Amino acid sequence: MRNHTYQAGDLVVYTLPKQGPTPGPRARSIHPARMGDDYSYLVDKFWMVAEVLPDNKLRLVTRRGKYRVVVADDLLLHKAGWWQRFRNRGRFPALELLQASSAEAHSA
Repeated sequence: MRNHTYQAGDLVVYTLPKQGPTPGPRARSIHPARMGDDYSYLVDKFWMVAEVLPDNKLRLVTRRGKYRVVVADDLLLHKAGWWQRFRNRGRFPALELLQASSAEAHSA
């Protein structure tokens, strides 16, 4: 178990394992299927912590406003370092998206 503390607004990177016939340009660790036309690969997703939930879970928001819930100590999740934040600054959700979702939650 890793000892990370997350707060709303933290930028995180989630390494998503995927499978399909054509890996995209940001795919890495590409491996062909043993007897097939598919590939397995990894894609980094650049998300923001929207909310820290009970039971060691995080509600994450994507750049397009979708939400995912993951366990905070998931090995595929880590806080974005300064270089990742700088290099991929256009791929993270805007802070305004977090503020809008927070306002919706308080008005409901």
